[in-house]
Amino acid sequence: MNQLLKKLRKYEIMIRKVANNHLQGDYQSIFKGAGLEFDDLRPYQYGDDVRTIEWKVSAKGHGAFVKTFREDKDQSVYFLLDISGSQDIGDERRKKIDLGKEIAGVLTLAAIHEGSQVGLISFSDQKEKIILPGKGPRQGVKVIRGIFNHENKSLKTDLNEMFSFALNLIKKRSIIIIISDFIDENYQRSLKAMGEKHDVVAIQVTDPRESALPALGIIPVFDKEEGKTTWVNTAFGSFSRKIAETFSEERNTLKELCKKNQINYLPIDTREDIVLPLIELFRYRNKSMKRG
Repeated sequence: MNQLLKKLRKYEIMIRKVANNHLQGDYQSIFKGAGLEFDDLRPYQYGDDVRTIEWKVSAKGHGAFVKTFREDKDQSVYFLLDISGSQDIGDERRKKIDLGKEIAGVLTLAAIHEGSQVGLISFSDQKEKIILPGKGPRQGVKVIRGIFNHENKSLKTDLNEMFSFALNLIKKRSIIIIISDFIDENYQRSLKAMGEKHDVVAIQVTDPRESALPALGIIPVFDKEEGKTTWVNTAFGSFSRKIAETFSEERNTLKELCKKNQINYLPIDTREDIVLPLIELFRYRNKSMKRG
């Protein structure tokens, strides 16, 4: 655990330094902007987010007014971590599950450093580990232990159940960081509902094997979630193309869903270092808040 914490802290400090150098001190941006309370009304200005318009007051004919908010100091950051069997893909040294846990661990340290309350919901097709939000270094270690030391009860996936559970559990508007490969069906409605209620970041972890199968002839493909082996012929070019097209279509569909519902979307590949993609996420959220 000590070695793990050292590694995560090294990443977190690196991200903080890069963010502070390139974002003019806006390292906090990933953990700001969600825990907001209504403060006052002011006249609408060009560039204001239309979602903040107070329509009842504006309808009285004295011009358009927008709601202003002040930061809630006790806002919470929840990590929704998908630990189902489909995450167990990739190089032995770094699978999708390893990447997801690494991202959750680094961002946990970052959120604790910025004084946020941090909680964890890890999920398969059922709740696996729940840690309610808390502050301080002890909470950080508790969450990181929950991320890295947990042993699964199930290997199946049910993203809709995970999102529905989180919606019922988390009553107060919070920052919710979802880390998953999003390989599932029928979760779109509950993800949209989460985007309406909370400030959501969707981090999609991927691996090259999912979109580019090598032509190895007839090979066994083991489905870890179902515990079944299927034999497929990878020699056919049409098969490989279909795999690549399906992967691309599903990723684009998720990206569009997030865009339409004000959910920040970030894909990260198992071959990537996590620092630069996370910096891009900080930069994007910083710009979004300035527009708002």
